[in-house]
Amino acid sequence: MIKSINSAGRIPIKMWLDDIEDGALQQAINVANLPFAFNRVAILPDAHAGYGVGIGTVFATHSVIIPNAVGVDIGCGMCAMKTKIKEWDVNKIKEIMGEIRKIIPLGFDKLEHPLFDEMPPFKVHCPVCTEEHNNAAKQIGSLGGGNHFIELQKDENGNLWVMLHSGSRHLGKTVCDTYNKIAREMNARYFSSVPSNYQLAFLPMESNEGRAYMEEMNYCLVYALANRLRMMKLIIGVLQDKFNISSGGAILGDYGFETPKDNDIINIHHNYAAFEHHFGHDVLVHRKGATRVRAGEIGIIPGSQGTSSYIVRGLGNPESFMSCSHGAGRKMSRTKAKDTLNLQDEIDKMEAQGIVHGMRHKNDLPEAPGSYKDIDTVMANQSDLVEILVKLSSIGVIKG
Repeated sequence: MIKSINSAGRIPIKMWLDDIEDGALQQAINVANLPFAFNRVAILPDAHAGYGVGIGTVFATHSVIIPNAVGVDIGCGMCAMKTKIKEWDVNKIKEIMGEIRKIIPLGFDKLEHPLFDEMPPFKVHCPVCTEEHNNAAKQIGSLGGGNHFIELQKDENGNLWVMLHSGSRHLGKTVCDTYNKIAREMNARYFSSVPSNYQLAFLPMESNEGRAYMEEMNYCLVYALANRLRMMKLIIGVLQDKFNISSGGAILGDYGFETPKDNDIINIHHNYAAFEHHFGHDVLVHRKGATRVRAGEIGIIPGSQGTSSYIVRGLGNPESFMSCSHGAGRKMSRTKAKDTLNLQDEIDKMEAQGIVHGMRHKNDLPEAPGSYKDIDTVMANQSDLVEILVKLSSIGVIKG
């Protein structure tokens, strides 16, 4: 439910939380003061400060696109898969996680050889993506770092699920950085009224540069999905081997609700821009750390490692441009997490629940459960945006 409305900008800011940090609020006000921002800015309950635009922000424009409002990990998103597996023990989970670590590169790691056959084909000319093609072919099927993860989870009926979080890897960062630089140069050349310290340089959609960014961004979305699906296929292979399942079809569980048909794997992305129709206008909706949830649309909202995650169905609420949070959201910076959280306390939280994890060092604290907001509060705050279909509990976590 909307917790508050801030009127400090040219258009209102509607917020689904009441504990927004000062930096994130100021970034929302900056967006609300953009001369081309449309109707409202929606701030979702996982909101926290980002680069230029806060994570958990949704807004629309009529005629421009803002690379920083999509971010450097274009197409970052989630996949989730229900299996028919219901029996395992902790040793089996450790075996599975060990095998996954062998076949899926984590962090900055890449594949030894490029997988050109796995790369999505180009439909239009994308100069940046073309230049990065060889590098991207070595990262398809890789997790990345930061808050990216692979989790083994169970639902309330005892079924094993797989969930993962990853995006377009270095490809998306290169596209964002390239076009943000172009946007900054264009805005300076034509004396844009948007202050440079907002970090919200824009590209007119009727310009060659704006159209080119849109094409490259859309390719990154396709690549990010292909990246996630490749990892899911590899994980299916591990599960088949460890549970002696002979055929791929036998492993997938019945969701009990209609899902998008990507090999029966639920997929969403939460960093992108798209043309949509809202409040009687055709507009370009920017979502940064936000998931589209039209009426009946299936979404994924993970917690932190050690907390619950959720499969949800959208309610199609127009107030948020039909969007919901992309997760729990950080409650402290990575630096603050390392400085303030106690490593053993965070380990104890997960081990008390029997979760197999990889937290060993102080440098792991930025992704500790204590670094994130309470997922149940986040879900309660957006009960008018989504309905919960499945509650998932963590069994084993692999972090990038």
